[in-house]
Order: sequence, then C-alpha cells, then structure tokens
Amino acid sequence: MEMNGADIVVRCLADEGVEHVFGYPGGAVLYIYDAIFKQDKFQHILVRHEQAAVHAADAYSRASQKVGVCIVTSGPGVTNAVTGIATAYMDSIPMVIISGQVPTAAIGEDAFQECDTVGITRPCVKHNFLVRDVKDLAETMRRAFYIARTGRPGPVLVDIPKDITVAQYKYTPPKGEIALRSYAPVTKGHQGQIKKAVQMLMSAERPMIYSGGGVILSDASDELRAFAEVLGAPVTNTLMGLGAMPASNGQFVGMPGMHGTYEANMAMQHCDVLLAIGARFDDRVIGNPKHFAQNARKIIHIDIDPSSISKRVRVDVPIVGNVKDVLVELTAQYAAARAENKPASTEKWWQQIETWRGRECLKYIGSDEVIKPQYVVEKLWEVTGGDAFVTSDVGQHQMWAAQYYKFDKPRRWINSGGLGTMGVGLPYAMGVQMANPGTDIAVITGEASIQMNIQELSTCQQYHLTPKIVCLNNRFLGMVRQWQQIDYGSRYSESYMDSLPDFVKVAEAYGHVGLRIERPADVEPALREAFKKHKDRLVFLDFITDRTENVWPMVKAGRGLTEMLLGSEDL
Repeated sequence: MEMNGADIVVRCLADEGVEHVFGYPGGAVLYIYDAIFKQDKFQHILVRHEQAAVHAADAYSRASQKVGVCIVTSGPGVTNAVTGIATAYMDSIPMVIISGQVPTAAIGEDAFQECDTVGITRPCVKHNFLVRDVKDLAETMRRAFYIARTGRPGPVLVDIPKDITVAQYKYTPPKGEIALRSYAPVTKGHQGQIKKAVQMLMSAERPMIYSGGGVILSDASDELRAFAEVLGAPVTNTLMGLGAMPASNGQFVGMPGMHGTYEANMAMQHCDVLLAIGARFDDRVIGNPKHFAQNARKIIHIDIDPSSISKRVRVDVPIVGNVKDVLVELTAQYAAARAENKPASTEKWWQQIETWRGRECLKYIGSDEVIKPQYVVEKLWEVTGGDAFVTSDVGQHQMWAAQYYKFDKPRRWINSGGLGTMGVGLPYAMGVQMANPGTDIAVITGEASIQMNIQELSTCQQYHLTPKIVCLNNRFLGMVRQWQQIDYGSRYSESYMDSLPDFVKVAEAYGHVGLRIERPADVEPALREAFKKHKDRLVFLDFITDRTENVWPMVKAGRGLTEMLLGSEDL
C-alpha cells in the first residue's frame, strides 16, 4: 500500500504497539501531525515545552517497561529537547525521539529553523539517523526501536526532513526480527566467568551485593532478591536501583555513596568480595577511586555494556551479559556449589553490619515549631502505604526522598540520576500517570526545581492528570546552599530565592488545588486531604520547611566512602 512518509511514521508507531506519544508541533512536522489527526491507534499528549515532552516519554518508559516516544520540530524544537535526551541517555532509558528537519535540499543552507540535529545530539544518544530517502523510512523507524530497547538501552533519534514526510512510497509491514550486522549485544554470561564468580563468593567471609539501575532496566528485581537470599549477603541499591531490593528486607543496608547510609558505605569499603550488578561505580557512589582501592577486595561485575566494566575501578571477574539471564545462571550454580560444600561463615560480618546500623545515621532532630523535610517524606510514605509512584526533581529533596521513602518495588522511584536534571519532576509524573492510570503519584520537588517546567500544570489540566506535588519549600537553592555552607565559608552566592510566587494561587490559576502548610501538625492531615479528598485532582502542597536543614550523611567531593560527615557536629 502506497502512502506518504508521515503516514509511514504513524503506521510504524502503531506496528510497535505505541499507545502514547508526547510532543509539540511545528512547521517541519506538520505532515506527521496531520497523519496523527487521522489515526486512532495511539494518543498524542500536547506538552507546553519540548523538554517536557522528552522527560514525559522518558518517565513513561521507566514506569512501564516500554519504549517512550516523543515528537519535536526542527531547530529550537530539537535544541529544547536536548536536555531531556541527555537525561535519558545518562540513565540508559529506551526512547525514540522523532524530530522534524528542513527539506533535504535546504539542509546546510541555514534555512529557517534549521540546525544540525545529528551533530548536536550525537554525544547524548545511543544512535541517531537522518532519513534522506522515503524508501528507508520504515526500516529506519524499526531499527530505532530495536536499538533503543536492546543491549544497554538508550535514546535513539530519527531526524526526518519535511519533504520525506510528504513523499510517497509503498509501505511493507515488518517481517521477522531486526538483524544488524554491526550490532549484536551479548545477553548470556560466559560460563567460565560465572563459575569463577561462584568460587569467589563461596569463599567470601564478607560478601556484599552492590546493585544499580541495570537490575531494574532488565526487570531482574526478583532474580536479585532470590540470589541475595541464597547468598545471605547485605545488599545496597544505588539511587537508580532503589526498589530492586525491598527497603523492608533485612538484608538491605540502604543506598551507598555521597548521601548513602553509614552501614552501606562502610560495608562497600570493608567487604572482601563485592558483587556489582548493573552498576557503574560512578563518582557519586564510590567517591575517590584511590581511596576505594585502598582496601583489598575481589570485585565481580555483571553488566550488559562491556565498556562499563573496569572503567573506573579494576574488576577481577567481568561478566558481560543481560543482568536477568546472568543472575538466573549464577543463582543455579551457586546453589549447586553450596549443596556440595559449605560456604564460608558470614556471622561476624553481619555482627559488624549491625554495629554500623546502630549509628542510626538517618536519625534527625524533629520539631513542633518548624516542618522538617524528612518528616514530610516519612508521612508521605505512611499516607500512601509506601506504594506510590514517586518522581522527584534534583537537589536536597531528591536525597531526602531516596533516604526516607522506603521503596519496596522496582520502577516506583522515577528521578534523574546521571545528569541530575532539575525540572523533571512534573513532566515525569505526567509520563508515569499515562503509563499507570489510577495510581497514586507524588512529585517530590523544591520551590526552585518546580518552576523550571511549571507550565506543564496546563498539560495536566488538559489531560486530567492528577499527581500530588509535594514541594519542600526552604526558600533556598538547597543543595547549593548546603555546599556553600560546608565548602565555601557560608558565602551564599546566588542561592537565595527572594521573589517566589504564591504557589497556591499559581495552582489555582491553572485549575488545580493549592494548599500551603506551615505547621508540623498539619503535614499529615494535608497529605491525607490531597490523596483522599482530592484523589481526582492535581494538588500542589507547598510545605514551608526548615531553611537550614542539610542532607546527612555526606561524603564531600574528592573524599573517600568512609570519610562521611554524619551531621553538623562533624563540620
């Protein structure tokens, strides 16, 4: 059947089972939007800024195990989207971005709304395409989805000139699996390497499991829990891996790293065998690599991406493969080895971990006078039964959410890890709700972050989206202020917010409910009102919190994992 390029794009999306597309129209993509108007296979969500379209598609993918899709126009449409693309790239999120481009003949002529999309996005995509012939369009779209979701996932961009969207060509439905000669990611782990890992773990007296976002991306949470139970080792989940091991599980020791728990960081440093699963030893987790390497330990690293292994830390047993597949085989081999020989005792190791736990590093001083941000997150966890989808922006509130909302399930914690992008919280909530209608969704944010994409309150009104915005308002750029206090002699350069809007009125102006909460006694009632009484409304809860509260523990930049500040008394 012959059709124009725009109809081919829409047909390809339908063939991939796409149900929601986030986007913003413009001249270069108007034929595509005309084709969208004439179809009924998927819903398009009109955002108010292209950055939000990409963030929403990103969160849709994180919360649904599907490939997120967004559409932007050429020039400023693409450049507005770059932050969202880079955010997804850093966190390995499968996504397809369709961008419009000026007509083929005008490329390189500085045409209206032209930019070098392929060149601009090359550093922050898994792959990108410029379609120069309508004959290649359908196959390119299929390859984009295949590349995005296989191997180490990531965003893939397809740049389509306007004349390609109007050109006619015969459409052929997909047949069989995509096969790319130059792209063949390994999924099964090497049997010899798995055997070495088993032998190493059998002899470990102080084993430790360090799991990251790769566990969640490969849907291997159940496999992680099963192996952790067989091994009997403590487990730490990175910021991106929270929920892979239930926070309520006794083997879970909290999050590691810059704002991780005392017990997680000490265990990471003092274990004798460290099993890293779908994690990349980034700077916010291990701190100074030289300090991390001071303690002799054996390291086993499982990852789908061979380039991530031994990138920052030397590894003794590398295992390249899909985390889920490798964990199944590792569990089977370890169980068989344990049936034949008794593993080394870990009793003293657990005694030491309980001693570290006894420090109660997340304990904070409450108040009847001023709202503590940690208290708000704790009450949010209680009111939602720990079962909400929680999106966050970036800053102090993000760390408090990670520390005090006890995630027991994967894909419930949606935040920007690698790039640390402010402004993602609200558009993330939009994507999450489109993927999971009828669920409780909380946006934990700050008064600075929320303003970066606050225009999406309009999108929420149009599509009847009902997240609860939990704004921990301390009238400061909180994390910046904390660093300035600790490292810059309390010189608060440009971190003070002295002209904030009335968020209650802003929410009401967009057609939503706004609540301002100033007393600790009103925190829980306000949250219950939002999630019960106003369940079907977007509610903006403006919590006026302690301005001087800091996130503890903290490992200063350039320091080692065990060089933690546990509170202001350590300054």
